[in-house]
Amino acid sequence: MSRGAAPSEVGAEAADTDAGPLRIALVSTVATSTPPAKSGSVEVMTALLADGLVAGGHDVTLFATGDSVTSAKLDATFERGYWHDLSLWPWEFCEMLNFAAAAERATEFDLIHFQAGYYPMPLAFTRLCPTPIVQTVHHAPSPDEVRIWSRYAEAPYIAISNEQARLMDGLNIVGVVLHGIDTDAFAFRAEPEDYLLYLGRFTAGKGVLQAIEVAQRLGLRLILAGPNEDYFRDKVAPHVDGAQINYFGEADHDAKVRLLGGARALLYPILTPEPFGLVLAEAAACGTPVAALDRGAVREVVEDGVTGVVFDDLDQMMDCLDRVLALDRRDIRKHSVACFGRDRMVEEYVRAYRDLIGGGRAESGRGS
Repeated sequence: MSRGAAPSEVGAEAADTDAGPLRIALVSTVATSTPPAKSGSVEVMTALLADGLVAGGHDVTLFATGDSVTSAKLDATFERGYWHDLSLWPWEFCEMLNFAAAAERATEFDLIHFQAGYYPMPLAFTRLCPTPIVQTVHHAPSPDEVRIWSRYAEAPYIAISNEQARLMDGLNIVGVVLHGIDTDAFAFRAEPEDYLLYLGRFTAGKGVLQAIEVAQRLGLRLILAGPNEDYFRDKVAPHVDGAQINYFGEADHDAKVRLLGGARALLYPILTPEPFGLVLAEAAACGTPVAALDRGAVREVVEDGVTGVVFDDLDQMMDCLDRVLALDRRDIRKHSVACFGRDRMVEEYVRAYRDLIGGGRAESGRGS
């Protein structure tokens, strides 16, 4: 399993005291609040990072919507996100104004960290801003995207997995930091209920129809949790019978924890490779094993045979699902806390920040 640097036994609060605090501008999206009330992995991660950096003694300003909740200083260009206020259009302009608010205050910061929900919008500021700008892209970029981004080949990025770094070959990857989660916010369940779970957005690439096929062919109950969008209504809803295949709706954090903890296993038959897969780590924090297809960064998040089983194809998943259900839920939780706690993530980001500010090329979080 290729993963970032081994987790430190020293928390972020204690690991960075000798070097002095950093002044960090953390730019979230303005699609929704940070953290979001329901869906929004970019905003979840940004909120966790902001609070972790503040806990580590750093001076953090979060550029996000006004309804965000954070221990950092909040700078809000918009009160609500454009997912909720349809007068905010086009969305790209809203994101640019949010970043511009940080760029206009650039001299107040040692570094600006932009969370690119869609693409690295501040690239053109790379040679204009007096303060280093580093970006984290939260999707798997195509070769065409990487090609056009390389017009600013010197622009630094911190990747969220070694798989994503591979896709961004030729760009200036100054570090690889796997996501962390607030493991205390995910309750461990030693005894699950009698259902499998699919949790996430409903798109063809996410493999929701394949999850339904697994449940139907094995005669197991499946709960689907995610937003009620076009793909769900057109392709997924016809399979929902209220008995074997059930639709929960879009889950907030508390509901997500209950669903994950109660599941015998999380089904993750992903078809389109993703650069991380946050729900995989969240399931493990509840002690719930994962049945996943070997795509993208899955093997960087799932410890095969410990927190789940990684399969080559759907037939193999159906034939061997009992291997997933037999995994020890206490061992799963223990592994999640050791590898995906917030402090490990924050430490690695701070290390990358310091190397970047100092002009060096960070290797923090690089897997073997």
